[in-house]
Parts: sequence; C-alpha cells; structure tokens
Amino acid sequence: MKVTKKQIQIKNSFLKIARYIFFMLLTLPLNAANYVTVATIGNRVPEVDKSSGMQGVVEQVKGFWHKKLAQVFPDKPDLIVLPEFCDFARGLTKKEKSEYLQVRQNQIVDFFASEAKTNSCYIAFGMQRAMEDGTWRNSCIIVNREGEIEGIYDKYFPTPDDIDAGIKAGTETPLIHCDFGSIGCAICFDLNFEEVRLGYESLKPDILVFPSMYHGGLVQSHWAYSCRSFFVGSMTFREIPSEIRDPLGEVVATKTNYFDFAVTTINLDSRLVHLGGGNWPKLTRMKEKYGKKVKIKEPGKLGAVLVSCEDNNMTVDEMLKEFDIELLDDFFDVLNPILVRDQY
Repeated sequence: MKVTKKQIQIKNSFLKIARYIFFMLLTLPLNAANYVTVATIGNRVPEVDKSSGMQGVVEQVKGFWHKKLAQVFPDKPDLIVLPEFCDFARGLTKKEKSEYLQVRQNQIVDFFASEAKTNSCYIAFGMQRAMEDGTWRNSCIIVNREGEIEGIYDKYFPTPDDIDAGIKAGTETPLIHCDFGSIGCAICFDLNFEEVRLGYESLKPDILVFPSMYHGGLVQSHWAYSCRSFFVGSMTFREIPSEIRDPLGEVVATKTNYFDFAVTTINLDSRLVHLGGGNWPKLTRMKEKYGKKVKIKEPGKLGAVLVSCEDNNMTVDEMLKEFDIELLDDFFDVLNPILVRDQY
C-alpha cells in the first residue's frame, strides 16, 4: 500500500486531536517542566548482499536499523531522529534503487512503526516516498507511540540529484503535534533557503528535526535560534556529527568518533529572554527567589539567555510573568517601531 497524505489525514486526524487533548488534560495538574528525551543516530546501511534479491535487501535494512535503534532504547527516548534516505544501502546503483523501491513498498514504514509502538516513542526518519500519481517525494515521516503515522514533511527544495531520481518538491511546512509538543522538519538542502526557515520562524515548533546528508555548520544554529526551537540533526554519513542543539543554537549533545548516536534530555518549558530592557535585574531577582527551580543559560556575546523552569508546580511563563520579564520576541517587537521611526 502506498502512503498518501490524504489517507493519513482522514484516518488519524480525530485520533491525533483526541490524544493531544488527553495528554494536555493529563498534565494540567502538574503544570511542570516538560522534559523530553531525544536521540539522534547518524549512520547509513552498509553494502548489502543482493544474492537473495531485493526482498533480502529489505530484510537486511530492517536488521541494520533494529540493531542501531537498540543502542538508544535503554534511555527510553521520547523521540528518535534518523537520517535522510535512511533505508538506501551503500553502493546501490540507480537501477537497483528503483528495483528496491518496487519491492520495499511500505515495509520500512511498517518496520519503524512497529519499533516505535514496541518502545513507546516517536521515530522520525527520511525515505523516498511514492505518491498516488506515480511521482516521488523525499520525505521525513514521523511515527508515534501507537505505531501510526503522526505526520509527513516533504523536502521543499530537492537537489538536482533528487530531481533526476523523479522526486518532486514539497509545498508545505507542517507543524506536527506530538504528545510532548510540536515538531517542524527540514531535509538537507532545505537548510539553505529562507522560505522554509521563515515558515517555521512564525510557527516556532518546540523541536526541529533535520534528516540530512549535509551538515550546514553555523546554519543549524541560526535555525535553532531564529525559530526559538531545539534542533535535532541526523546525518547520513558517520563522519559528519549528528548533534542536538538548544534554542540558543548551542550543541547540547553529539555523536562521537566512537558512537554513532547521542541521547539527551531537554526541557521544552524554556523561553528566550533578552538581557536588555530592564530584564537583567529582574532575572537576578527571579533566580534569587527560585534558586534551582529555574535555570538561566547565558552563552556570552549574544545578549540573550535561555530560561528554563525546573519546578513541578509552575511554568516558565508564570515565572517570567511574576517578574514582568519580556520574552525575546516581545522585546524586539516593542523596539522595532521605534527603530523604523528613527530612520525617517
């Protein structure tokens, strides 16, 4: 069966809304810090034995990722991010990839869905996806804890190689709602284009996931900071670091030369705040009152800090409101009309 957005929306829309409302109601009494454990795995399927045909290749792909996922399951991750085209084995020719896709159909989606359900987590993975009209998309598919497809993002800016393989461009920057928060996506080449970034800058997802063959360097940090989001990158090539960034754009976890995965716990109950506009002394008073119940991360040179609530009885927004501390965007929005007026 071919996976289509229309089928997914019809089947799952009411279930997703119900799950999200249930989760929000369940967590209302706590009104607490929102800790989410995230993992990234940066590797690719090695060369495979093709003597048993393409169904044999499919089984080897599943076996590879079963072992790789087993590395992070002991940490009970809420979200695992895998690379772009994660099921293409190294060394396949263009013709062999076409044969593989015809045999594979929905088997890899079903495999990751099963792994997600068994281990009660979300898995985001990149793959070439067939459309009803016979065209292809370079997609990031997110399966949820129940083993269902929660959302799909299609690469907005295909590369020339993508286009040569028959892949068409995506047209949306969806905000995918999970039980812990919201997710936005970008794939590889997308990172170079403002159209995609600006779409998510307005949506401000809690987490941006980035399956890719290309790292992007400082651009990853720019996306994290400008979208006010945590950023989880998963690179196809082991030589390139797969990293997890906070909304300041700073790396908080990375795979190494020894391990192809990284796992960390992030706190989504966090906000960016500017040090100006009288916020600095207010932040000091807030820290004096709440101590370890609030974290204020100051990276230097930026003029902004990341404030995180560590209290189980209130939110970071409530803390900031108590001391009349402006969020970073509110601070800039207030100043912008003044700056425009002063130019004329």
